[in-house]
Amino acid sequence: MKRVRVLIRPKKGLLDPQGRAVKEMLEEQGFKVGNVVVGKMVELDLEDGEDVRSLVERFIVNPLIEDYEIEET
Repeated sequence: MKRVRVLIRPKKGLLDPQGRAVKEMLEEQGFKVGNVVVGKMVELDLEDGEDVRSLVERFIVNPLIEDYEIEET
């Protein structure tokens, strides 16, 4: 078995209302922050040899609005 993490973020250029809300809240509290992006992480334990990219693209992310990266741990 191997553990895989999939980090998912909104595509650049698309609205990220959660990221915007977090940024505004932090600024209201006096923090100086740049861009804030809120995404999600999915962690999977998979058998060796599984086609991770195919699984992720078919069942986990929406490739029209999300970018992702896969990390094997």
